[in-house]
Amino acid sequence: MSTKLGEIIESGSTEFTAESYELHNLPSLGSLVKVTAPKLEIFGIVYQSGTAGIEPGRRPIARGKDETSEEAVYQSSPQLMKLLRSEFQVIVVGHKIDGKILQYLPPKPAHIHAFVHLCTSEEIKQFSQSFSFLSILVNNRLQISTEELVAAALREMSKAQTDPHAFLIAAGKALTATLSGEYHRLKTILSRLKQ
Repeated sequence: MSTKLGEIIESGSTEFTAESYELHNLPSLGSLVKVTAPKLEIFGIVYQSGTAGIEPGRRPIARGKDETSEEAVYQSSPQLMKLLRSEFQVIVVGHKIDGKILQYLPPKPAHIHAFVHLCTSEEIKQFSQSFSFLSILVNNRLQISTEELVAAALREMSKAQTDPHAFLIAAGKALTATLSGEYHRLKTILSRLKQ
């Protein structure tokens, strides 16, 4: 069963932002997540996450000078749990409709307040049978280096595979075709696939 991470608070055709239900409980960079919408599931890859104050423009202040641990800060200031929030951003890389996984953008964005789930190992295996989603990742302008995101996504997906090494070799071959003529980008990604 998949883990419910949070819910969407901002949504678009190509990406969405979700708020985590638990402070600091964020999915790893490159994690494959899904949103179940009416008649389809939307798949995305986590490309950014963080924790900040709930009031824009008002930063949290240091509170631990006289505390011995981070946990002590939260115990002595329990209101912090209500004044901070953890969010993560996701780039949409595919969808599933009528039982078929399609690695291109869905016809409609996910709904606000839709639940975001971490994909199970079986769902990751099914999704990663094709590497078509790589073109979406390598051709985007995100807040993170595309090369770092692609490598992180492939490392995360390899953890769910029966043979992680064979999966990464196949991914490297797919990347070679996708990034033909872009040797530096390809080399950067491949160097980061080592675990």
